[in-house]
Amino acid sequence: MGGSRLVNRNITAASGRTSMRLEPEVWDALREVCLREGIDLRDLIKRVEQESTPGGRTSAVRVHVLQYFRAAATEEGHRDVGHGSATIHEKSQSTTPEPQTVTV
Repeated sequence: MGGSRLVNRNITAASGRTSMRLEPEVWDALREVCLREGIDLRDLIKRVEQESTPGGRTSAVRVHVLQYFRAAATEEGHRDVGHGSATIHEKSQSTTPEPQTVTV
């Protein structure tokens, strides 16, 4: 059986120095959020702790990252970054011909 993919890092949170174990992709996403928001990781973690999400700090961080990028995945968020529209995707699905029954 393989080892854990979780990466343990020391952070400074509102309660002081501690550590968190997250997937590498979540650490990358946190770095991206910090760059986009112009804040450092310590300030982001403090912000997440103030949101008082149920569960532990690590869970709250994962939820925060998910919610952050889901907000960017709205129609408005897609328009702002130049992504395609969900309505285009829906239209392409609705124009797909439905299967027809042929009687021989």
